[in-house]
Amino acid sequence: MNKYVVLCAGLCAAMVFTSCKSQESAYRQRYLKAQEREAAERTQSQDVVEQNVVVPMQERAANNTRVLDNSDNVKVRQESVQVVNGTGLKNFSVVVGSFSQIFNAEGLQQTLKAAGYNAQIVLNSAVQPAMYRVVATTFDTKGEAAASRDNLQTQYPGAWLLYAK
Repeated sequence: MNKYVVLCAGLCAAMVFTSCKSQESAYRQRYLKAQEREAAERTQSQDVVEQNVVVPMQERAANNTRVLDNSDNVKVRQESVQVVNGTGLKNFSVVVGSFSQIFNAEGLQQTLKAAGYNAQIVLNSAVQPAMYRVVATTFDTKGEAAASRDNLQTQYPGAWLLYAK
């Protein structure tokens, strides 16, 4: 009798596990519906982009035009720094690296000096941890510093302008 009970329980368990099996076709149908929804959302978003209104340009006489120097739009950080290694800073400097350890800053300074720059290291102790800034070039005017920064950004992405207090 115990054998029959165990056998019946095993057959019932086998039927339960095989009858609840998910079918691949159900998953495929849901996947296809999700793809269709995504495609519809993409076309709706493209329709919205195409509906933007463009304001017509106003024509002006040539004597009303003005050429702007883009150096005025350059962002400049103002920090209180002291020269650690170098000859001294002018009003605007191009910073190509910031390090919390001085030996890292010295390594970049040597690389810049080998490339012909008058590189300097300055310390900003107002931030925590204190940061050693590696200055590649320094200038009296913002325009010259911005031009130098633009040239240096090809080799040192993220170069920025510093106005030393």
